Amino acid sequence: MSASTTPRLPRRAGIGLKSQHYAALLAAVEAGTAPAWAEIHPQNYFGPGGPPHRWLTAVAEHMPLSFHSVGLSLGSSGGVDRGELDALAALCARYVPAMVSDHLSWSNGPGDKFPDLLPIPYTSAALAHFAGEVARVQDRLGRTILIENPSRYLAYAASNWCEVDFLHELCRRTGCGLLLDINNILVSAHNLDRDPEAWLDAFDPRLVGEIHVAGHAVKPDGEGGMVAIDDHGSPVGAACWTLLDRFLRRAGPTPVLVEWDSDVPDYAVLHAEAARADTLIAACSPVTADA
Repeated sequence: MSASTTPRLPRRAGIGLKSQHYAALLAAVEAGTAPAWAEIHPQNYFGPGGPPHRWLTAVAEHMPLSFHSVGLSLGSSGGVDRGELDALAALCARYVPAMVSDHLSWSNGPGDKFPDLLPIPYTSAALAHFAGEVARVQDRLGRTILIENPSRYLAYAASNWCEVDFLHELCRRTGCGLLLDINNILVSAHNLDRDPEAWLDAFDPRLVGEIHVAGHAVKPDGEGGMVAIDDHGSPVGAACWTLLDRFLRRAGPTPVLVEWDSDVPDYAVLHAEAARADTLIAACSPVTADA
C-alpha cells in the first residue's frame, strides 16, 4: 500500500488496546465516545487467527491502529530478530497500521530472549549498528518507523553521545522518526540526576510522530536512595502532564498515547486519561476536522 493510502494517525489521544477492554471500546464506538485511535503490541497478535484477531479486526474497522513493537531487538549485536520481523511484516500487511514503532534497546542474545528492553551504549559504533538495523526493518516493511527513547536506570561509562543527539543523528541517517516517551524522560532524569525539562526541550519536535505518557513508580533502591521504575501501572502523574503541555505548546498537535500496562484499570479510567490528553492537544492549537 502506498504512503498516500496508508491511514494517518490522528493528532489526538489514543489508548493502548487491552483484551479486557475490547467490548467496552466497541461499545464506545457505537456511542460515539471512543478515542481517536488505538495502539497494540503486535507480538500479541502474531498467531494466525482466533478471538484476538476477530476483536482487532472489529476495532480496526473503526479507528487507525499504531503498532508498538517490543520484540525486534534492534540493538542486539546479532541484529534484528528475523522471525519477529517477518511476523511483523505479515501483520502490517494484514492491518495496514497508521504507525509502527520500536525501542532504542536490545532484548536478544545468542540463544536467549530477555523479557525486558535493555539499554544500549551511546557510542558511534552502537549508532552505526543501530542505524543499519533500522534501515533493514524499514526496507522490509516498506515504510519508515518511529524509535522510542528508553527509560534508563544507569549510564554506560563508554557513552560519548548524549541521548538526544544520538536519536537525532539516527533520524538523519535512516529517515526514521521519534516516539517521544515523556514518562521515560521523567524516569531517566530521576535515576540519572538530570533536569527533565532541559532533556525534553532538547528534542526536535519536527522529528516526533507520536508521544507516550504514563505513570511510574518510585521505590527504595536498597542503598538509601529512591529509584523510578517505568511500570505503566498508575495514572499519568502531574509532572508528566506538565511536560506534555510544555512540549505540545512548542510542537503543536501531535498524537498522544496513554499507556497503562500493569494493574490495568476499567476502560472508563483509561478513557478519562485520554480525554485529559485530548484537552491539552486541543489547547495548544486548533485541530482541524481531518487531523
